[in-house]
Amino acid sequence: MAVLEISDLVVGYGSFPVLHGIDFVVEEGEVCVLLGLNGAGKTTTVATIAGLLKPSSGQVLFEGKSLGRKSPSARVKAGISLSPEGRRVFPRMTVGQNLRLGAWSQRRQPRVVKRQTELVLDYFPRLAEREHQLAGTLSGGEQQMLAVGRAVMSSPRLLIIDEASLGLSPTLAKVVWEATARIAADGTTVLMVEQNAGALPFADRALIMEKGTLIHTAVGDDVKNVNLREAYLGV
Repeated sequence: MAVLEISDLVVGYGSFPVLHGIDFVVEEGEVCVLLGLNGAGKTTTVATIAGLLKPSSGQVLFEGKSLGRKSPSARVKAGISLSPEGRRVFPRMTVGQNLRLGAWSQRRQPRVVKRQTELVLDYFPRLAEREHQLAGTLSGGEQQMLAVGRAVMSSPRLLIIDEASLGLSPTLAKVVWEATARIAADGTTVLMVEQNAGALPFADRALIMEKGTLIHTAVGDDVKNVNLREAYLGV
């Protein structure tokens, strides 16, 4: 079953077009990586899925239903959560407070909040050690863990992670990707935006984007093909 279906999606900023009629699907339980260089249209794509941008034309289907003009908050309640580029944690709030804010849509279900908190601290044990520490004092890698964990707190069925590895060492990037694989194994479909081809071994599907169009799709074993990286990313 396709959790996410994008059909002929056209999006721009004013009269400046960014996405030129892209089509793709993300199946239930997959980790899908959307790869491309700066300016390829990756963040525009996920911002549109999250409801932060309105398409000029085309359709976004979530679990078979059109998202239409649903607001970003309504999409969170529907089961879509975004960990944004740049982490954007609340620096003057503690790790625990940041996580509880992520569970705002679940605030009337304390058992769900407790369950999700336990899951996040299991995925990222370092956050458990820093639960009462101000988020602004965390390292870059810890802030990225917090940003992903905060997005998990809303119990999403589709988790979108924008540029998780940006600014991280290869070791810390791998920690985040490994946690993402665990999140998917526990039943959450994941769409990751990346410039770093190191995410490919953790993916079930790869979408290669260039200048607002999708130039290649790989599924299964083809995702891990080193020649794919060389051909499309030059690495």
